[in-house]
Amino acid sequence: MATVKPFRGIRPPQSLVERVVSRPYDVLDSTEARMEAAGNPMSLYHIIKPEIDFPEGTNEHDARVYPKAAENFRMFQDKGWLVQDEKENYYIYAQTMNGKTQYGLVVGAYVPDYLNGVIKKHELTRRDKEEDRMKHVRVNNANIEPVFFAYPDDVVLDSLVARYSVQPPVYDFIASGDGFGHKFWIVNDEEDIQTITQQFSMMPALYIADGHHRSAAAALVGAEKARQNPNHRGDEEYNYFMAVAFPASQLTIIDYNRVVKDLNGLSVQQFLSALSQHFIVEPKGTDIYRPSCLHNFSLYVDGAWYSLTAKPGSYNDEDPIGVLDVSISSQYILDEILGIKDLRSDTRIDFVGGIRGLGELKSRVDSGNMKMALALYPVSMKQLMDIADSGNIMPPKTTWFEPKLRSGLIIHKLD
Repeated sequence: MATVKPFRGIRPPQSLVERVVSRPYDVLDSTEARMEAAGNPMSLYHIIKPEIDFPEGTNEHDARVYPKAAENFRMFQDKGWLVQDEKENYYIYAQTMNGKTQYGLVVGAYVPDYLNGVIKKHELTRRDKEEDRMKHVRVNNANIEPVFFAYPDDVVLDSLVARYSVQPPVYDFIASGDGFGHKFWIVNDEEDIQTITQQFSMMPALYIADGHHRSAAAALVGAEKARQNPNHRGDEEYNYFMAVAFPASQLTIIDYNRVVKDLNGLSVQQFLSALSQHFIVEPKGTDIYRPSCLHNFSLYVDGAWYSLTAKPGSYNDEDPIGVLDVSISSQYILDEILGIKDLRSDTRIDFVGGIRGLGELKSRVDSGNMKMALALYPVSMKQLMDIADSGNIMPPKTTWFEPKLRSGLIIHKLD
């Protein structure tokens, strides 16, 4: 069963929140961060992308960058741009995108739950990316950015969150970068705090939706600190890391699409002919065509759109991984026809989050940079949770969650 706890969050004063908060570190590059932080010394990018404080071209993994993050984190606190709450609280973070609002509980997630599988994963992590985030956690002695969890729906927690959400929020703003609404409340009533802790303690599992590398790094640093402490008890703050947990039914996974540089030596007609072995291929003209259901794909090549429907026998409904559209397309299109064996390393393929729209796929192909684009029907939360429960791992680049959590609303110190 899941263990969570409240914590003394470090947050910007209400009047500064919009100057401090930022997009997550991994959704933009150093140049973009430098531009977004220009003229704003309070931007969290100075902590999560501190290479922007060095000359242009400085590598984000430069040895000087990590100490600079810690220096800036201390400076933000010294100047009062970030202030620690006096008592342990839970927090509620609501995000509104396209008229739909999702309500997350900000909690301290338990490191042993990650290590023993109560916190479930659906993606592989790369050691180099884990180590980068571990350095960041170590040097700051804090989880600067939260990870994104899903939890099984709970009517008691729904009721508690609903009670708070009608009250005036501590933060309420529309982010200039994404145009999405962000609201934030503090849960400081002791009875409500106990209720949240108790309800999570009855959940058999929590699910990482987004932030697998941050989760791994936070948990590994927590475990490292436990080993290094000869007086380790198990209740120290480093035994927990910061997560925003949302009811699974409120979350939407959007499509994560593919663009490919060439047709592996085939003409367009040869390519379409090869596709017909495992797919029903239907021309759809020049207007953008969106996949209509599972096992239906949208192909854009040579100025035209096509519907591809996987034929019976090309997938197994009893195989939780093989039935995924990302698996079907990887096996029968990318691998067998185009010769792309490894989605993580092959430079002929790129990935486009559905938030950019299918027009972005068309633009990438029409520009000549890419030869074809493939749009997939999004994975469902049920599929994600079923796969995580079965101990399986999804193929790379399967899920894309929006809206992204805003960084800088709250930070968790490890002592």
